[in-house]
Amino acid sequence: MKSFFTLVFALLFQIQLAHADVAGMKAKIEKMFPREKIIEITKTPYFGLYEIAFSDSIVYTDESMRYFFSGNIFDGKTMKNLTEERARKLYAVKFDSLPLQYALKEVKGNGSRKLAVFTDPNCPYCKRLEKEIEKLKDVTVYRFVLAILPGSPEKAKNIWCSPDRNRAWHAALVDGITPPKSRPCDMKGLDETAKAAEKLGINGTPALIFADGEMNPGYMPADELEKMLSETSR
Repeated sequence: MKSFFTLVFALLFQIQLAHADVAGMKAKIEKMFPREKIIEITKTPYFGLYEIAFSDSIVYTDESMRYFFSGNIFDGKTMKNLTEERARKLYAVKFDSLPLQYALKEVKGNGSRKLAVFTDPNCPYCKRLEKEIEKLKDVTVYRFVLAILPGSPEKAKNIWCSPDRNRAWHAALVDGITPPKSRPCDMKGLDETAKAAEKLGINGTPALIFADGEMNPGYMPADELEKMLSETSR
């Protein structure tokens, strides 16, 4: 019994020491990187490394904090990208926190699954993505219109101020028809979309967000979209 309590005490001491180490590291790192927001510091099970999750990236260091490095760590047996796996959990987006009221909403079939897309009317990969989205069934698509590329602000405005935004979007992205000049309208929706993208660290299109909050930058073919929708809508 005595040895049991000794073991428990030792474990508790190690846990408290670990928390103290992390707290001390956080204070030092905040001084080293005053402009960066630290979300979490975790001791990893490999190489004695600590994982530091900043607001937009993961970096690693050891107890000395002399050297920092960024990059992906893989499990050699499973070939899982451990860094990517952690990033998906750390940076998951609360889907309902998105400004859905400012999205171009399209319900396909029963609309039971959800997909948000940050997209640009002049983005070539966004145009390719639209053709893949057309193949999907039973999904509600929320398109957030950004104007990042040259010439996009005017196109985005004309689509947003169109009497039928979804039709204007489809004509521009799928059919290649330049949206006709529209009358001035309230641009708050586009402004709020730009703010949301900046907050989420989205600076390129397309950017996909699934129901479980996982964000995937870039184009995906229909079969991969279908797989992700099935996995994230359970």
